[in-house]
Amino acid sequence: MRIYLVQHGLAKNESEDAARPLSAQGREDVTRTAGFLSLFEKPRPAKVMHSGKLRARQTAEMFAEAWGGLPVEKTIDLAPNDDPSIWSAHLASMSGDVMLVGHLPHLQRLAGLLICGDPQREPVHFRNGGVVCLGKYESGWSILWQINPTLFYGER
Repeated sequence: MRIYLVQHGLAKNESEDAARPLSAQGREDVTRTAGFLSLFEKPRPAKVMHSGKLRARQTAEMFAEAWGGLPVEKTIDLAPNDDPSIWSAHLASMSGDVMLVGHLPHLQRLAGLLICGDPQREPVHFRNGGVVCLGKYESGWSILWQINPTLFYGER
């Protein structure tokens, strides 16, 4: 089983737009990352799930479209401050590959819990519009790969 953890693309500041949709840079970052993955990552996730916040939904829809129209659904327990042990338990009972589009610090804490058994550890650094792919094995979860928008144009 693979899980794709995605931090939503860069969003507009709340002062610009209270709904915080993706910024132009955020849309570009997600377009590049999603397009790259759609060409090279096999297998692909069975579905894309997001927190329900506008920036996460937009990011999820862009990844789903790049992969040829994957199902997208809003789910609970992916908000920034939600307990990562809830998704750890969900994943323990799942068998299909899934993409989760969410927020920090939740994704960071979930990765720490899955990989290290400790939500306070930071085994991987997340970036807006980036993806961390984890694989589930008999011995637990491992990092398979990570891709960030900086791959396409360097650090900003």
